[in-house]
Order: sequence, then C-alpha cells, then structure tokens
Amino acid sequence: MKYINPHFILLIMKKLAIVFLLSVFMLPARGSDSVSGFPRVILPGDFADPTIVRDGADYYMTHSAFSYAPGFLVWHSRDLLSWEPVCRVPGSGYAPDLIKYDGKFYIYYPAHGTNYVTWATDIKGPWSKPIDLKVGGIDPGHVVDSLGNRYLHLSGGTMVELSRDGLSTIGKRHKVYEGWQYPEDWEVECFCLESPKLTFHNGYFYMTSAEGGTAGPATSHMAVSARSRSAVGPWENSPYNPVVHTYSASDPWWSKGHATIIDDVNGNWWIVYHAYQKGLHTLGRSTLIEPIEWTADGWFRTKPSAKPISRNPPVVFSTPSDTFDGNTLGLLWSGWRRLGSSDAFVSGGKLSLQSKGSGIADGRVLVTTPTDARYDVRVDALADGESGAGLTLFYNEKAFIGIVATADSIAYWTSSDVRHAVPNGFGRAMTLRIVNDSNRCSLQASPDGKSWRVLADGIDVSAMNHNELRGFLALRVGLVATGQGAARFDNFSYAKMGR
Repeated sequence: MKYINPHFILLIMKKLAIVFLLSVFMLPARGSDSVSGFPRVILPGDFADPTIVRDGADYYMTHSAFSYAPGFLVWHSRDLLSWEPVCRVPGSGYAPDLIKYDGKFYIYYPAHGTNYVTWATDIKGPWSKPIDLKVGGIDPGHVVDSLGNRYLHLSGGTMVELSRDGLSTIGKRHKVYEGWQYPEDWEVECFCLESPKLTFHNGYFYMTSAEGGTAGPATSHMAVSARSRSAVGPWENSPYNPVVHTYSASDPWWSKGHATIIDDVNGNWWIVYHAYQKGLHTLGRSTLIEPIEWTADGWFRTKPSAKPISRNPPVVFSTPSDTFDGNTLGLLWSGWRRLGSSDAFVSGGKLSLQSKGSGIADGRVLVTTPTDARYDVRVDALADGESGAGLTLFYNEKAFIGIVATADSIAYWTSSDVRHAVPNGFGRAMTLRIVNDSNRCSLQASPDGKSWRVLADGIDVSAMNHNELRGFLALRVGLVATGQGAARFDNFSYAKMGR
C-alpha cells in the first residue's frame, strides 16, 4: 500500500469540517432575509396594516389611515412590486380590510369604538358614505362561504354574521378562535390576537392572524395561520406557525406581522405584511412581500426563493417632489385630523394652506410620508398678511420640530415645548429646509435657496415614535399654516441622502 501522510489526512478532515460548518451556519436563519432578496420592500415608510386584493390582473392595496384625512389611500399594481396611488376613500380608521365581492369593492375598518363599511362599484369611486356596523372589536376580516353567507372576523378570535349585502350585522359577535400559543419565553408586547384575514384555497378557509403586539420589542409581532372547512370554524392551527416573525433584534426588519396572503396571475402565492426597519421606529411600518409555498399536507409557509412576476425591475415608491402644478392636491398629501376642500388647494402653480392657530401644535398641518433614514426636504414658503408659513417633522400635536416664518420673525421648535424666535431678515418669501440624518436633524432657512442660515442643529428626534408616544404613528414631513389668512408654498423638494 502506498504511504499516505497522516498530516495530509488531518488537513483534509479540517477542510471538510469547515465546509460542513459553513453549510450549517451560513444558511439563512428561519425568518431571516433570504439570498433571493426577499422579503422585499414594496412601500417604504409609514404604510402599516396592509390589505390587498386581486381583481383579475390588477392588484389593489390600502393601509391604516389613522388620524390623517382625507381617508384611505388606495394603491394599484400589475406586478405586486411597483405601486402607484389611484384614489382616496372617505373615512379615517385603522387596520382595514379591502375586498371585492359580487362586483363591488368594500373596505371594512374600525374607528371610534365600532366598525364601518364603505363600498363602490369602481375602485376609483364614488364610494359610499361610511356605514356604522354597530359592532365592536378591531381589524375586521371579511369572508363569504359557498352558500353566500357573509361573516366578519374580528380581534380576539371573534366573529359576527353579516347581511347578504354586507352592510349590516346579524346577531352578536362571539368567540370562534383561540389563536396559536407561542413559546412562553418569547419576548413580545402582548398576546393581542388580531388582524384576521381570510382566504379560501383547495377546500379550506385559511385565517391569517397577528399575535405578539404590533410594536414594543423587535421580536414582538408575528403572523400565524389556521384553517377550517367552514368559514366559521372550528380552526386548526398550522404546524408552520409563526409563518412570519422577527426572531432576533439583529434582523433587518423588526416586529414583522399583520399579514395577508394573495395569489398572482401566474398561480404563485405571496404574503404581504408590515414591519419596522431596524432601529428606525420613527419611519413607521413599511409594507413588505415575500413568496409562500403550499405543502403536501395543505399548509403554506414562506420559501427561500422565487421569481418576481415582472421581469422588469420594480419601481419602488418614494416620496416625490411637488411643484404644485395643475389644479388638484396630490394624493400623497393628507391633513392632520381633518382636511376640507377649502383647507388646502392648488392654484396658479402654488399650494394655498388655510391658516389657523399660533404655532405648529395648533396650526394647519399637511403631511406626506418620508421613506428614508436620511433625507433633505425643502420648500419655498410665503407668509401672506397675518399668516405664518412653516415646515415641520410632525408626529402629533405634542411631538414635533420645525420652522414657521411670519413677516416679522422666524420661529423654530427644537421640541414641541421648546420654541425659539429670531427676527426675519429675509422678507415674506424664503426657502425652509430640514435635514434628517438618521434622526439627527437640522433646521435651516434661506432667502434664495442657496445660502443657508442654520437655526438649530443636532436635534434628536429618535424618541418620536410609537414605543415612546403610542398612537401607531410615524414622524412625517409637514407643511404648516398659522395665524390668519393663508400661507402659500411652492417647489416642495424631498431628496434621499446617500450613506
């Protein structure tokens, strides 16, 4: 026998051991991002509680409207990756369910301690006035059985029957599902069984629910699945639960949950849900998507790879600049609390915002959604008469920073209760600017948009998020009008900053 050097054998064994360890520990962990690029962000920024429906080859999606008006913003896509806004639906609430049944679109949503429904034959409207269903609970999920009976599943595993037209309830809400019990040592916010979304597939009704709480620790939220032969139960929990979950604070997306499953025109299946970008609760919850697969025993689970529907690269939505051309306010703007048709309007290439209040807290605030950790936002502002024109980063009336210019002064807030003021040496017209560098902000003003006066720098806004303030909101970019009359704005510019 030919002699083999034992050191050579030992070297080979070491290399094999290294290869084995790499194959084990370098694979994507359960619940982590896969090498295929999923989960993929389809709407970055504050687009929480997604609900999605397919109508032939068209996909429509909406999200929580919370305290913003004029209501739910509906998005359209042909490939599930590229989205554009198409309309606003009257009614402000949270965790809606957008469905289509028997030729009509419906949005069911909770607000003011009850649940409402609004409907339309065309997704772009006109939509009906919201109808009070006079039933409690949150996060409604609509389902129809084979006999045409309609039901609304709600938080806490409860359910109520609907009338055949879906516009009123029958009987009382009652318990039909206990949820899935996650391990006791998991770090969550609460059990919080909510967000039931119903899908019928291959003889089963599948209910995808949220548990664990929508915020709190990074590992709080999750999406779980249960199925039944009947739309009313009994429900059997999936052996693959949780279907979606953040397992570690080192994951790039935190508090993943509140999911809906949907099939595409090619027969592939997907799960759409929301999550916080790691360490950036101020941005709110983005909308994500990833592929799922059906197992031989009739359950679904996420899978490590899939091809997008479209071969073209997705056009990911980002907050656009706005020159206020045309004669209508862009769909991506919304008012804080309320927004009447006379409160904000576009005319002559400028935005007019009706004034009220004495500062940002009680002024007229018009907001849009930032999509990046680092951005530079500017606007040309004109304070007419007794009005003040301003730019703000706004969570709510008790949490904001910003600038308001009047004919006499430039006031600026480094927090909601710290106001400063300097004489206005620029005149009634000026450019206002806020630079947000990963929650460290600078407030600036300029007479010409070229030379800048730094009013305040290094302002920390990281605490302006739901975990600190509650409300499920995000830090949005806003225009402000104070005093009397109207403030005017032009050349709103939002630019993402590089690393």
